[in-house]
Amino acid sequence: MLRRGFIGLLGGAAASWPLVARAQPASGVRRVGVLIPVAADSASAQAYLAAFLQRLAQLGWTDGRNLRIEYRSGLGNAADTRKHAQELVTIAPDVILVSGAGPLTGLLAATRTIPIVFTSVADPVGTGFVESMSRPGGNATGFIQFEYSLSGKWLELLKQIAPSVTRAAVLRDQTQTAGIGQFAVIQSVASSLGVEVVPVNVQDPTRSSAR
Repeated sequence: MLRRGFIGLLGGAAASWPLVARAQPASGVRRVGVLIPVAADSASAQAYLAAFLQRLAQLGWTDGRNLRIEYRSGLGNAADTRKHAQELVTIAPDVILVSGAGPLTGLLAATRTIPIVFTSVADPVGTGFVESMSRPGGNATGFIQFEYSLSGKWLELLKQIAPSVTRAAVLRDQTQTAGIGQFAVIQSVASSLGVEVVPVNVQDPTRSSAR
């Protein structure tokens, strides 16, 4: 579940589809749902989807031949994301690829049986998406966005750039589990670097920033 390249993620997911305990369609065509948080015609989405199709082709899966892909995009809107998640579940694909914690939340609320492969999720264990990193359980598995240990490296890098820094503000969203976990790691290394870290909630405009 550690983060790999996007192509590697999709390749691993594609390779596992024949093992999914679902009936093989009579036509031999697999159905794949894709739920992303950005417009499908955006440059970033096009790059990811191109990598997706390229790796699938290398594994013998071609959209329109033995594979049918259903794309949906929530565009950052929670209501639209939930609607599109439900649409994909209604289609009953063999597997769903999803990017981001918001879309994943919508999918898990809609199904606990269709296999889901996720990417770009910061803390799937802390948010309750999976039971553990080694044994995710349930119907979802995937790759974390990054390891929390990297958060401590940010402070180390700051100290290398500006050795005289002794107090630093850490912007975070206190409502997000990932933000809480990241700050905890930063705190754990702060004293050894001689830096006092002060959390600043991004949703609190009255909080003064540290210097």
